[in-house]
Amino acid sequence: MPVIEVREAVKRFEAVTAVDGVDLDVEEGECFGLLGPNGAGKTSLVRMIMASSPITGGTIRVFGLDVTRAAREIKAHVGVVPQEENLDPDLNVLQNLIVFSRYFDMPMSEARQRADSLLDLLELTEKAKAKAKVDELSGGMKRRLLIARALINNPKLVILDEPTVGLDPQAKYLVWQRLVTLKEQGTTLLMCTQNMEEAWRLCDRLAVMHQGRIAALDSPQALLAQHGGSQIVEARLQSHDRKDAVLAMMSEHGLHWQEIEDTLYIFEGDSQALSDELKAELQITDQHVPTLEDVFLKLTGRSLRE
Repeated sequence: MPVIEVREAVKRFEAVTAVDGVDLDVEEGECFGLLGPNGAGKTSLVRMIMASSPITGGTIRVFGLDVTRAAREIKAHVGVVPQEENLDPDLNVLQNLIVFSRYFDMPMSEARQRADSLLDLLELTEKAKAKAKVDELSGGMKRRLLIARALINNPKLVILDEPTVGLDPQAKYLVWQRLVTLKEQGTTLLMCTQNMEEAWRLCDRLAVMHQGRIAALDSPQALLAQHGGSQIVEARLQSHDRKDAVLAMMSEHGLHWQEIEDTLYIFEGDSQALSDELKAELQITDQHVPTLEDVFLKLTGRSLRE
C-alpha cells in the first residue's frame, strides 16, 4: 500500500482552482519530488496531504487513513520542514527540539536522547551551538535545526518544502547526505523543490506540476529521456518576415519548440535534426545537451508567471 494516495484531488480558493484533479501515489521508502513554478499548486497539494488545509474534492489517504477523518493520527507520524523558518527565538537550539517533542507526548528522557542524536546527525552538537539562541545561528544552522525538529518524533514520512533554499554549497551537500541516509533507513520523503540538481540527485520519481495539474510523472532519468530529446538549439530568425514560413517548416519536420521574445528553443529528437534549409533561416546562438531544467521549462513554459 502506498504511503500517500491522492485521487482526483481538488483545491479551490473562491474562483481560483489551485489543484485540479491530481492523482499520484508515493511509495514507502522513496523520495518523491514535486516540481513546478510558483502558483503551480504544489504547496496547496502538500497542505492537503498534511491535513492542514481542507480538501475541496477527491480523496487523500496517508498511511491508509483518510486525511479528513484521521488528521491527528496522521500528523503523529509525519515530520515537516517548512520553507520559512519558524523556530522559537526565545529558546536555544536544544530547547527547540525538546519543547517540540512535547507535542508528541514524548517522555523527557527519550526527548533528550532523540535531540542529542539529531544534533549529532545534523552536526549541531558543539556546546556553543546547542546552547545558542536561534538568532545567533547562521542560515545553514537554522535549516539543519528545522530538519532535526521535523525528525524528533521519528516520523515514517517527512515532508520538505525547499529543504536547501538559501544554503551555501557545504551546508547543502550535508543536508543532501542526511536525507539520503534517512531514505536508506526506510523513511519516505516528499519534497517540494525548484532546485533541479537536488531533484536529480535525491528523487526516485518526480511529478512536474503546471496550472494545478500534473504535466508529467516519472523518474528524473525517464523524464529527461522522454521530454528532453538529444539536443536543444537556441536560435533567432534571420528575417522576422519569414517567421510564419520557418515555423511551418519546423512543424513539417515534427520539431517541438518554444518561443520567448526573439529566441526559439528547438528540441531535436534522436532522429531529428535541423535541415540545411532551416539552418539557412536561423542564426544559431547555442546548442546543448538537455538537462532536467530544460525538461521543466518545456513542460511548464519559459515565460515568467506570478
